[in-house]
Amino acid sequence: MQKITPFLWFNDNAEEAVKFYTSVFKDSKTGKMARYDEAGAAASGRPAGSVMTAEFQIEGQNFVAINGGLHFKFSEAVSFVVNCKNQEEVDYYWEKLSADPKSEMCGWLKDKFGLSWQIVPAVVNEYLSDKDAKKSQRVMQAMLQMKKIDIETLKKAYAGELETAMKE
Repeated sequence: MQKITPFLWFNDNAEEAVKFYTSVFKDSKTGKMARYDEAGAAASGRPAGSVMTAEFQIEGQNFVAINGGLHFKFSEAVSFVVNCKNQEEVDYYWEKLSADPKSEMCGWLKDKFGLSWQIVPAVVNEYLSDKDAKKSQRVMQAMLQMKKIDIETLKKAYAGELETAMKE
């Protein structure tokens, strides 16, 4: 049993969200769905038979989605990081998840449900934690100019090639 499970609050589209997320991530599956019965529907104002909670798993991580109503919305205070091996993965997840171009910055995006994601190539952590502060600063400066992370540009910044190109 997983010790901690993220519990995601949706207004009335938890089932749609679960189907969407499990379609985006290849290693995913849906689990148990609890539906409102007549008594629960009457108490909650939800239709009988609609989803109350839905369990799902993405890349080995368990989640639960709930149709909780309009009381709460997602914010950037919580996000999920998708660690990517290469630009192809970055591009794939960016295309599938990004739904609000105004919220895109430095690898962060919002999906159609308002949930924030960070689409991060593995090389970012390597570059930003380099002992050579100048290299990591160049990478950070380059990244701050991006919406979707471009690995090739980060490589050039890390190597100092962007500075040279900018000076010419």
